[in-house]
Amino acid sequence: MNKKKILVTGGAGFLGSHLCTRLLNDGHDVVCLDNYFTGQKQNVVHLLDNPYFELIRHDVTMPFFIEVDEIYNLACPASPIHYQYNAIKTIKTSVMGAINMLGLAKRIKARILQASTSEVYGDPDIHPQPESYWGHVNPIGARACYDEGKRAAETLFVNYHKQNNVSIKIARIFNTYGPRMDPNDGRVVSNFIVQALKNQPITIYGEGTQTRSFQYVDDLIEGFVRLMASREEFTGPVNLGNPNEFTILQLAEMVIRLTNSKSKIVKHPLPPDDPTQRQPMIELAKKELDWAPKIPLEEGLVKTIEFFASII
Repeated sequence: MNKKKILVTGGAGFLGSHLCTRLLNDGHDVVCLDNYFTGQKQNVVHLLDNPYFELIRHDVTMPFFIEVDEIYNLACPASPIHYQYNAIKTIKTSVMGAINMLGLAKRIKARILQASTSEVYGDPDIHPQPESYWGHVNPIGARACYDEGKRAAETLFVNYHKQNNVSIKIARIFNTYGPRMDPNDGRVVSNFIVQALKNQPITIYGEGTQTRSFQYVDDLIEGFVRLMASREEFTGPVNLGNPNEFTILQLAEMVIRLTNSKSKIVKHPLPPDDPTQRQPMIELAKKELDWAPKIPLEEGLVKTIEFFASII
């Protein structure tokens, strides 16, 4: 196999650490870049003895120089609690980080993949969401620093490709869960599991009828690798998510059952701009990448619960 040197920004985060592990297992040299704003060294400590793994503390809002074959740009806080904590930092990471990494890719002629998000669709008017849908986003709302930052990053990627012939790939990630999620990130899966394991009330917003589509992290990483290896002409954006749709209430009940928890469900008012529906159309990923998620929600939750039980 062709051994490559690969840069992963945000490599000590939840997704980044799984990607670094996969790329090393595939036989590549991996350089992990992270400023530890939300990433943690603990996520990659199991890789530090690998001679083909390098960990560098760096913020992507500042230029970075290296010679690599491929770049996965994952750097950005992704949970509402973290990206709203410092909204200016979030949009700077998305926009300036994209500019710096695209500039690097242009100079060294590396292929670069952008970890975009289903948040570019906002609170969608179309359900499920195809890649051709432009979205329904509040540009001045509480979530805008993340939503609009990722939308601007997609714009930058497309224009670097058209104007400077940079080889790009854009992945739109839908709700992903699994081991190494931050237990305090405020996301629904981690929230429910932590509350259930502690027998605390499980908090849902509204009536719990809003829907989400949950994909296990291993399925997403497989999608990343296939997208990076896809034909030059296919740039994306492409949805990477699990089209099986569940209500928040169904998720809460499943977590309670799998943890044998004594937790009760408690309802709170809906937060602003919280999408009522989120479900990917993945026909493009099936066609171009021969990819579809394989791990059912219950199977993935069991693995995730085991991880949380080990750290709580």
